[in-house]
Amino acid sequence: MSDQVVQSQAPNKKIVVLIACVAINLTIGVLYAWSVMTSKLTLPVAEGGFGWTGSQAGLPFSIAIIVLALAVIIGGRVQDKIGPRWVATASGLLTGSGMILAGLSGNSVVGITVGFGVMAAFGMGVGYASVTPPALKWFHPSKKGLISGLVVGGFGLSAVYFAPLANALLNRFGIEQTMIILGVAIMVICVVVAQLIKNPPPGYTPAAPANLNQSATQAKAAPAKDFKWTEMIRSKRFCLMFLIFLLTSSGGVMIIGNVSRIAQTQANISDTAILAGLVSFLAFMNAAGRVGGGKLSDRIGRINTLFVILFLQMANMAAFAFYQSLPMLLVGIFVAGFCFGALLSVMPALCADQFGLKNFGLNYGILFMAWGFSGVLVPIIANLIFDSTGSFNAAYTMCALMMAAMILTNYLLKKEVTKA
Repeated sequence: MSDQVVQSQAPNKKIVVLIACVAINLTIGVLYAWSVMTSKLTLPVAEGGFGWTGSQAGLPFSIAIIVLALAVIIGGRVQDKIGPRWVATASGLLTGSGMILAGLSGNSVVGITVGFGVMAAFGMGVGYASVTPPALKWFHPSKKGLISGLVVGGFGLSAVYFAPLANALLNRFGIEQTMIILGVAIMVICVVVAQLIKNPPPGYTPAAPANLNQSATQAKAAPAKDFKWTEMIRSKRFCLMFLIFLLTSSGGVMIIGNVSRIAQTQANISDTAILAGLVSFLAFMNAAGRVGGGKLSDRIGRINTLFVILFLQMANMAAFAFYQSLPMLLVGIFVAGFCFGALLSVMPALCADQFGLKNFGLNYGILFMAWGFSGVLVPIIANLIFDSTGSFNAAYTMCALMMAAMILTNYLLKKEVTKA
């Protein structure tokens, strides 16, 4: 009888959990609004900025990506053990407190880096780790791509409102107070919403969709055994996935962290409202790519979707230096954002396909370290190139060459997955 009750209530419960998981990522995704902060931090003090160099303004963002990725491992492991609710609650407390600390640090590179780049980023990471596993467990395996895309899409979509909100707050209150206001809001909202997130009860089996046979055929994903992390990292599949994740996301992180500066220097755009709008547009495409890429991977398979992402991003990076007007820049941002978002929905679904759901929190946390390292690899080099040359042209070329190499790597991954 209890099993029947659980199944009858499941449709409502799983939708509530899914919405709450998306809402958490929407709340803690302030990372993707850093480009707006960067454009303000690099302004002269007389114009309301801090007078930082590009490298100084990029440091908290780059450190944040590393810390966030490390926190995903820790948060994933903890939520595997105790469930997602308290991990998501801790996320709100840490992210909010870190933003407040950054706001109280004044014109201090170290203080803002510790507050935003370490404490807030750690909160973002444990929150990010706590929401995808429960959402996937409530829904049928044939929906892995779509569900992971919706959940991680919230993180990318957050900049759609964070960018104009941060821009408005910066213009009215300045850098320090803006960080404090955002910190308080994040803390309150996240802690409240986190109470709605939980795993399904023991023995719960998601109801199969009406078109199960068609979906299963299109996804072409056989159930995987549940790998322990020690087994996973020894597999060739994991090594290839890690490399693709690392280098493919590097170009997207570079564009996300510098879109305002690219627009200013490459297309001579100085209007702050337009710059904030570009950040929001990039965030929207990032989120659309996560949902669209996840859905596409359910239909044509994860590896084939990766091929689409890699080819599009290679062509886009090769042409990015020629995007010297607002319309052309919108094209480049469209492709870069969509491909980056699609990658971040395909990878968790691929990880679940290949290594199972039982240890998914920890396993995907380890794979997600590739994204963390991507914040160091290309973005820091790109900032150094920009400081010395005044443009990102050499960085674009470097990214295009990396995408060409990743197309070959993905071919090797396809062979490895096929024989597994």
